[in-house]
Amino acid sequence: MDIPTLIGSLVVLIAILSILIFLLMNSYRDKKTKKRTHNIQKDATAPSKTDFNSLKKIIKDKNTPTEELSITLDQILKYHGNITKKLGLRVHPDFDKYVDILFAIGQHPNINKEIILKFDKELGKLNPEYKKEIYSAISKGLSSRV
Repeated sequence: MDIPTLIGSLVVLIAILSILIFLLMNSYRDKKTKKRTHNIQKDATAPSKTDFNSLKKIIKDKNTPTEELSITLDQILKYHGNITKKLGLRVHPDFDKYVDILFAIGQHPNINKEIILKFDKELGKLNPEYKKEIYSAISKGLSSRV
C-alpha cells in the first residue's frame, strides 16, 4: 500500500468513528432528558407532600428546576413559615432546620435572586425577631457558592 491510500483510509476511519461517537453521545443526552422530563411529570401528577423534610429534600436536590424551587419555597412559607419564638436572646433549636434550608437555597445552582429575595422578605415578615439570623444564613450560603 502506498502512503496516500493509507492516509486516506485513516481519515475516513476517523470520520466514521467521530460520527458514531457523536450519535452515541446524542442518544445518551436524549435518554437523560426524557428520564428527567418523565420524573418531573410523575412528580407533578403525584400528590404533593407538604411535610418539612420532603420540602427540604426537594430544595437540597441540585437538579431541581427553578420553577419547582419557587413552588417549594412558597409551600414552606405557607405550611412552615412560623418559626418558634426565641428563647431570650438565643434562637430556638428548631431554627437550625431553617438555617439548613436557607444555606441550601444560597448554594443551589438553579436559584435566582428574585426567589431568594422573596423568600428572605416573606420569612422575615413572618418572623421579625429572626431577620438578622435569616439574612446571615442566606449570606453564608451565597458566599460558599461554588
